[in-house]
Amino acid sequence: MHKDPAGTTSFFDGFWSLVEHSGHCEIVICPSFLDIQNAVAAARGTRIKIGAQNLYWADEGAFTGEVSGPMISESGCSHVIVGHSERRRYFGETNESVLKKTMAALDAGLNPIVCIGEREKKNVEAVLTEQFRRGIGGLSAGQFARIVVAYEPVWAIGAGETATPEVAAHANQLIRAQAKCSFGADAAYNVRILYGGSVKSDNAKSLQAQPEIDGFLVGGASLDPVSFAEIVDLYI
Repeated sequence: MHKDPAGTTSFFDGFWSLVEHSGHCEIVICPSFLDIQNAVAAARGTRIKIGAQNLYWADEGAFTGEVSGPMISESGCSHVIVGHSERRRYFGETNESVLKKTMAALDAGLNPIVCIGEREKKNVEAVLTEQFRRGIGGLSAGQFARIVVAYEPVWAIGAGETATPEVAAHANQLIRAQAKCSFGADAAYNVRILYGGSVKSDNAKSLQAQPEIDGFLVGGASLDPVSFAEIVDLYI
């Protein structure tokens, strides 16, 4: 929950000039709902894609305050974050609601970035297994092929405490193993699994060196165009 529409436009003015030659990776920016229109306009003609931070699972109806997948899609977004740890922690989202939202996003033609991760530094395998099976495992193989998974250890988010590259890679290996179990070896190989949790330009290089980490879900460091561009350019 950062930036107003003018601040969003200003961000793009500074950011695009820093990454316009960085065609080596996919860049998706997910602003607040009120900033989406400005972000879509600012990103027009660039390779940057725009996503939303959340959605509701119904297409329309008496759900005051909610925003549907079709609304997000019509606004010009291609992606949406589902089940972010802050949504789970502060707003009571569950594995079941994550599955419903993921399916709604797919039905609306959006690419869901589905977040999973443990709250504390324990029972990592059990937590990730449960969140995957109950929040992602209900998808069909075709649906699974269209999602991105983001591993975000809750204990690292906003705490300045990043998982070590080895810990993050191990978690991603566990997630990939679940994908293999549920959807087969090809699906497990092809799914992109991101890492999110206090990612900054000074720790992203060592994380990126892990072959199990396919990219980042960047938090606070993405608010500054220079620091975000430095992370993007690590992938050259």
